[in-house]
Amino acid sequence: MRIVAGKFKGRPLAAPKGQRTRPTSDRAREAIFNILIHADWAPPVQDARVIDLFAGSGSLGLEALSRGAGFCLFVETDNGARAAIRSNIETLDLFGQTRIHRRSATALGPLPAALATPFDLAFLDPPYGKGLVVPALEQLQNGGWLTPNAVAMVETGADEALGFDGWKVLNQRVSGAACLSFLSLTAD
Repeated sequence: MRIVAGKFKGRPLAAPKGQRTRPTSDRAREAIFNILIHADWAPPVQDARVIDLFAGSGSLGLEALSRGAGFCLFVETDNGARAAIRSNIETLDLFGQTRIHRRSATALGPLPAALATPFDLAFLDPPYGKGLVVPALEQLQNGGWLTPNAVAMVETGADEALGFDGWKVLNQRVSGAACLSFLSLTAD
């Protein structure tokens, strides 16, 4: 697994050992960022504040940083995954642009004052079929974690039928076993 493009293009990424995480493939990350960079509905990746929920290896957030994002918060509960994220941050020397939050993405609560500013891009890549997407999206929405024009990219299993109440589907693509959904908050 490597960074696909940007400042760190080609740099290898550490992944958590074992089968507990499923890193987003290089091909899927390339597709995700091609959509984000070329869509008129997406906020610019350059200087964006990014939150990577169910971060695993951190590959989505690290890819965003490689492409010019200003800051990324990685949210992950698994010790091995957090160790892989720390290793990747250290290898890429991204200490000032990152933070790791040890909390469940489905129990974020309100945006902490220490983080101050909401996020422009949210990546959600939870384990497939566990019912984690909707509660995590509710936490982002209700906790003030996102800017009004934020986009959330959600990766689910292609066979998962999900409703995104309170969210507008901007784009949706099936790629192999994965479905990539790009969402924005709808007006109340």
